Amino acid sequence: MKYKTTSSNRGCCAMNQQGCRGCSSKKQSVYDWLSDIPEALRSSDMVEVQFKNTRKGYYLNSEKLEISKGDIVAVEASPGHDIGEVTLTGKLVELAMKKHRFRTDRGEIPRIYRLARPNDLERWEEAKSREEGTMIQARQIAADLNLEMKIGDVEYQGDGNKAIFYYIADGRVDFRQLIRVLADTFHIRIEMKQIGARQEAGRIGGIGPCGRELCCSSWMNNFISVNTSAARLQDLSPNPQKLTGMCGKLKCCMNYEVNTYAEAQRCLPSKEVILQTNAGEYHHFKTDYLQRLVTYSTSPHQASGLVTISARRAFEIISMNKEGERPETLESNAADGKANKHSADILSDNSLTRFDKKRKPAGKPNPKGARGASSAKSSERMNGSARPIRREASSTNPNHPTPPPGGIREHNRRQMRERTEGGAVPQTSTERAVRPRGQGRAPRASSLPRSGANSSEAEN
Repeated sequence: MKYKTTSSNRGCCAMNQQGCRGCSSKKQSVYDWLSDIPEALRSSDMVEVQFKNTRKGYYLNSEKLEISKGDIVAVEASPGHDIGEVTLTGKLVELAMKKHRFRTDRGEIPRIYRLARPNDLERWEEAKSREEGTMIQARQIAADLNLEMKIGDVEYQGDGNKAIFYYIADGRVDFRQLIRVLADTFHIRIEMKQIGARQEAGRIGGIGPCGRELCCSSWMNNFISVNTSAARLQDLSPNPQKLTGMCGKLKCCMNYEVNTYAEAQRCLPSKEVILQTNAGEYHHFKTDYLQRLVTYSTSPHQASGLVTISARRAFEIISMNKEGERPETLESNAADGKANKHSADILSDNSLTRFDKKRKPAGKPNPKGARGASSAKSSERMNGSARPIRREASSTNPNHPTPPPGGIREHNRRQMRERTEGGAVPQTSTERAVRPRGQGRAPRASSLPRSGANSSEAEN
């Protein structure tokens, strides 16, 4: 659908001098899923129009104007006219009127005059420019009259003849004198409207502890009372600082999962039941509703000897206790042991020093000879020497005779020289030494010749 962009509806991420306005300026109470069906748009003449601070009204399109979502229209007001934005048209308007209990039998339904003209928008912008100054001055007047109230915002009508003052107060406030003073000061018609702390937080906006924009500022329109039983049902911490939101009231998000926890609680054993075993009595400590795990303690007042079992195992023990039987322990098989490990606290490893390098304990001496051995190994690696020679087998074993000195290659060369020269060649110190660098590993003793001339010469 075509969206007409004006100075007041440039989208939820529009920037101004104060920064991002957030998504609260385009907060909608219902998604118009019939917006692309022409028959649904022409099925009703009622139109929903939204003003400042989520104030909405329902008007009759008596002139059969071609109005679509996002249009700026001039509507009937008392007195004069007001300027607002169309947020819903067609069949869904009647459902929204029923939801907000808008009754049409109390009088004549206000009408839509026309689409906003340029001079209407100019007067509207001029009236909105006076809102901040009027609010500051009204706060000073209320303080001079010693009224226990806080004026949170001021909304001018589109023609500038009327202003709505939104205020917060803990109790009833007699503001009759305030209305007379405000009317004499600003020369307009005054209307006082009390709002709650949640509406005030939604009007101001902010970021919640979850890192997202406040629900009351982004999408919530109807506020439901939150009870502390919702926190107890979900086993939340009873710390007031964690349960209260930006408005100072209990967080609205605690109502989101209450029904899920209440349904899961029906399928779990009662907290007052004490499990009887041969090892002793076990009292309820805590419950994981979503994973159906129950943790029991040997002490009714503190965490002692905690054991986590499944809900099925807990029901089995309860039925056994009713029959007069007692199991040896709570855990029945390895599955409960795995469940106990799985239900550990996931925040237990979030230590501030978990990424620090672990240092070796100072003053611990090295084993005797460990340093020299390590230095010898490193020198061999740097020099490129081969692996150390395997310890040779004893010559007393006939199956593993001692290999000739110098290796099998040197032994074969010496035999060739003896054959060619016709005489024995004495061994030098070089020939008796360990094989020089570059030669391959010495063959296994089992591969040496065991008989004949070669074996006798090797033995000699």
